[in-house]
Amino acid sequence: MKKNWELSQEVFDALLTWLDPDRDQAALKYEKIRSGLIKFFTTRGALDPEDLADETINRVAGKLKNIGKDFTGDPEPYFYRVARFVIMEHLRKKLPQPMLASPIDPNRIELEYNCLERCIERLSKENRDLLLRYHSPDGRVETDLRRALADELGIAPNALRIRVHRIRQGLKECLEKCIERANG
Repeated sequence: MKKNWELSQEVFDALLTWLDPDRDQAALKYEKIRSGLIKFFTTRGALDPEDLADETINRVAGKLKNIGKDFTGDPEPYFYRVARFVIMEHLRKKLPQPMLASPIDPNRIELEYNCLERCIERLSKENRDLLLRYHSPDGRVETDLRRALADELGIAPNALRIRVHRIRQGLKECLEKCIERANG
């Protein structure tokens, strides 16, 4: 699957239809599968179980054209088969090494801060506003505000999480390149 593949509303609707022709039942199955996947990844020590659950759902949704018509039975076990591959890929990646206690380099902090500011400025106004609104509150209120934000944008909460995740990934890549250029 392409790295920057996005779950469109059309593909998401097809996924729900594949889960169950009744839209309400499909939504319940979707939530059950997603929460089950989060537990699956959490019990395997993943640092970002929600992102991995979303990645699993994206991969299954991306395969619907190939499997949807010929697939028989309950789709839920298929998600877990895909999740096993996702967790293996995740575990193969080098996990971040714990930082050793060392003196804080104020120049490094300043460099990272300046790079972060530049990268945030490079985001489109729409993406910058979305990212800031998505990450501003704390606690239970956060969930309610994110649901309201998804409703405002006319997308599903999962699609909002995916969109924000992709914006953060782009921001992270920009930040790493900026720091590398400054150090190199």
